[in-house]
Amino acid sequence: MSKQFKIPAEMRTDVGKGASRRLRRAGRVPSVVYGGNREPATITVDHDSVLHMAEEEAFFASVLELSVGNDKRQKVVLRDLQRHPFKPRLTHIDFLRVSDDQVIRINVPIHFVNEEQSKAGRKAGVVISHQAVEVEIEALPKDLPEYLEVDLAGLEPGGSVMLSEIKLPEGVTIPALEISQDSDHPIVTAIFIREGQGSGELAAEADAVAGEPAEVATVAEDEESSDEAVEGDEEAEAKKDD
Repeated sequence: MSKQFKIPAEMRTDVGKGASRRLRRAGRVPSVVYGGNREPATITVDHDSVLHMAEEEAFFASVLELSVGNDKRQKVVLRDLQRHPFKPRLTHIDFLRVSDDQVIRINVPIHFVNEEQSKAGRKAGVVISHQAVEVEIEALPKDLPEYLEVDLAGLEPGGSVMLSEIKLPEGVTIPALEISQDSDHPIVTAIFIREGQGSGELAAEADAVAGEPAEVATVAEDEESSDEAVEGDEEAEAKKDD
């Protein structure tokens, strides 16, 4: 189960842009709690404490606990967190209510391990590209993982890892794959750098591994071709004069 964060909150009675500005100046973040077959509730949370929590990756894929006073508790997950365009400030938060017996969908990060130890990672001229850094999963709150781990130790040059190859914890599914196998796609690829994408020894070696010789034009070759063309033009002009 993912880490649980506890967030003290206060009910909010005043609404509107003016009230929201006053709350932000007072160090509070206007927020909304919705879902769970109940009416949305407007609350505020302490800005600095939530900003600190948001520095942890697990905060975005965990069950959070809102507490109002001494007797009100609500389990939620983060649905939207809005930030100031350039200041380190939070401006609004949306929370979704969850219950222990209700399956939820949430995006969780992917952690790639053993990349440098793989054959692809040790091969010059090969670039390992992460096509996805998170994935949407479905699970009960008790089964919700903080992240999914993908082991790249067996990744070969030119190879890839598909979405369907992610090892899922018990009770966790990927909804996209449940709907259709056509939704399966690479999340990691190990591609060769071609000559047109680089230069020097790496490009030459990459093309050699791929079975194609590297064609690197030189200044000398260009000059010889230019000289031959000039000589041909001069010969043609001489014949015309004759």
